[in-house]
Amino acid sequence: MQEKRILTVQDVSCVGQCSLTVALPVLSACGVETCVLPTAVLSTHTAFSGFTFRDLTDDIRPISDHWEKEGIGFDCIYTGYLGSRRQIDLVSELKKFLVGGGKFVVDPVMADGGKLYSGFPDDFPGDMKRLASQADYLLPNVTEACFLTGTEYREKGDEAFIEGLIAKLTSLCGGTVVLKGISYEEGKIGIAVAGKGRKTRFYFHAREQASFHGTGDIFASVFTGAVVRGREEFSAAKLAADFTAKAIAVTEKEHWYGVRFEKVLPFLCEAFGSPADGEFRP
Repeated sequence: MQEKRILTVQDVSCVGQCSLTVALPVLSACGVETCVLPTAVLSTHTAFSGFTFRDLTDDIRPISDHWEKEGIGFDCIYTGYLGSRRQIDLVSELKKFLVGGGKFVVDPVMADGGKLYSGFPDDFPGDMKRLASQADYLLPNVTEACFLTGTEYREKGDEAFIEGLIAKLTSLCGGTVVLKGISYEEGKIGIAVAGKGRKTRFYFHAREQASFHGTGDIFASVFTGAVVRGREEFSAAKLAADFTAKAIAVTEKEHWYGVRFEKVLPFLCEAFGSPADGEFRP
C-alpha cells in the first residue's frame, strides 16, 4: 500500500507544545509522511509575554510555486492557526495540490472561552468562514462554532444548543463536522461527529480538572492522521479524544504551557502498527 502524505499549514511556536511542534510528531506517529508549511515563527506561543513574531506570509506562494514545478501532491491538507485574511486566501489556493480524492481538513483556530484570540480583528471569523465552507472535515471548538455560525456563545449549552450549532455547521461546509469541547454533562467533556442528513454521534469521557494549551492541536492532528490512514471518521474522533485525554492525564499541573503528549506517543504508534490494527489501547 502506497504511503500517504499530509501537508499541515500552521505556525511554529518554538516553545509551547502546540501548532507545528505538535502536528509534526503526532502525524508522523500515525505513520504518514508529514510535510509542513509554516505561516509564522514565534519564540513561544501567545500565552507567554513578550514573544517574538515573524510573519511568513510572503513565503507561502514561492514555496507552493516550487512544489508545483516539482509535481508534488498531497493526500490531505490540514490547516491550523492562520493569522490573516491573506493567509486564508493563499491556503485556499493550495487545494490544487490534493491528489486522488485528497481531503481538506480545517481546524479554524481563532477562539476559545467565548472570545477571539488576541490579535484577531472582529471581522476575522467571516474570513475563516470562507475557508471552513471548503472543508471536507471541519474541527471547531464550541466558541469557534459560534463565531462561524453567528450564534451567541453559551458556556453551558445543552444538547439542543449543540444540535443547533451542528445543523448550522453542516450547512456551512457540507462535509463532516467534528465539534470539540462539548461540556453540557456534569464532569464530562466530549465531541460530536455529524454530516448533513446524518445522525449526530457523541462521545464523552471524564473531564480532567487541569486545563492546558495545545490540546485542540493534538486532537486535530490525531484525527487527521487517523482519517488519512483509513479510519472511519467516528473511530478517528474517538481515538483523537482518548489520546488527548491520556496526554492531559500524564501532564503535571505546573507544566502550564502545554501537554506532555510525547509520553503517550508510543500508544499512538501501537494503534497504527498495521493497517488492520484495532482500537486505541491506553
